[in-house]
Amino acid sequence: MTIAISTEQRRARLGLRHHLAAAAPATDVVSLAAALVGLHATDPATPFLSARARLTGFEVDHLEEALYERQEVVKHLCMRRTMFVQATALLPTVQAAVSDTVAATQRKRLEADLEKGGVTTDGAQWLARAEAATAAALESLGPSRGAELSRAVPELQTKLTYAPGKAYGGEVAVATRVLTIMAVEGHIRRGRPAGTWASSQHRWAPVARPTEGVDQDVARVDLVGRWLRAFGPATTVDITWWSGLGVRVVTKALAGLDVAEVDLDGTPGWALADDLEPVEVPAPWVALLPALDPTTMGWKARAWYLGEHGPRLFDRNGNAGPTVWCDGRVVGGWAQRATGEVAVELFDDVGAEASAAVAREAEAVERWMKPVTVRTRFPTPVEKELRD
Repeated sequence: MTIAISTEQRRARLGLRHHLAAAAPATDVVSLAAALVGLHATDPATPFLSARARLTGFEVDHLEEALYERQEVVKHLCMRRTMFVQATALLPTVQAAVSDTVAATQRKRLEADLEKGGVTTDGAQWLARAEAATAAALESLGPSRGAELSRAVPELQTKLTYAPGKAYGGEVAVATRVLTIMAVEGHIRRGRPAGTWASSQHRWAPVARPTEGVDQDVARVDLVGRWLRAFGPATTVDITWWSGLGVRVVTKALAGLDVAEVDLDGTPGWALADDLEPVEVPAPWVALLPALDPTTMGWKARAWYLGEHGPRLFDRNGNAGPTVWCDGRVVGGWAQRATGEVAVELFDDVGAEASAAVAREAEAVERWMKPVTVRTRFPTPVEKELRD
């Protein structure tokens, strides 16, 4: 017998398991990153604002110290070739399940481009030499920006021509691609930024603790199981999209888990077999989540929490902007203006009490962000409207 799980129950689980409802506060940034299987970090400000929304009394240095001093979490390229802040303890699973495949693809492409561009006849050998020189320079210089490493390593200054004859084409140095491959393979990491916590100009640093190897199939079962614990119930399409793994891989991982098929308003989905009982609906809650927050970006099929608001809150490539949440659904958007003011627009009538709570939360976010102003990498229609 297939069990039906209602939209109300899915929203209740979201509020509790994503630590947005008052009944389920997160305790620290490391356990939060583990619980959500990573905090999106393509926009450097996102993991800070995601943590602020879920941790009482959170301050910037709580995440910075975990990232750069204790290295309990790390910025790492993984699912969908996207940057996440991952708990270091979970990194072996993520590395084997996803990152090793991402790295292999990126390595093969760069080797081919080096040969096609006439830089070398042996891309693999050239890249290995460049990586060794970069690692040696980093050990000598200490944490360094990409430009500093390029000055020390001639290979990183090598340029390749992209899209010849196109307006957007031109010569681009291979430094970023080499450093990205080294990072996704776990040889180096992104260290402290050169500017504020919202800056993307980070320094590169050696890895203090190498990642231990994990069997790929075991890692993928573990990863999908952790995701279902936080984001389930969900469909195969949701899991495939979030993980960036193919349908066959996800189907194989599901076969390694104790799961049950469930009915999600007429759509078949999956839940862990020990997670079929209803949860208590939490007390009303509101939240202002940042662009690319892991909750907003958690599923491929979003109507059950996004409604009809997608075109205003996502860009054309599917990147989410800042969102306003009320009891497990998106009800509006927000933006920070150049003055530091946080402006909000509600799309739905949520009632006077919830509207007042949203206004208070906007004021709290505004106070917390000052004096830093953030420009999201992928601005959305409502964000552009509110900023101007």
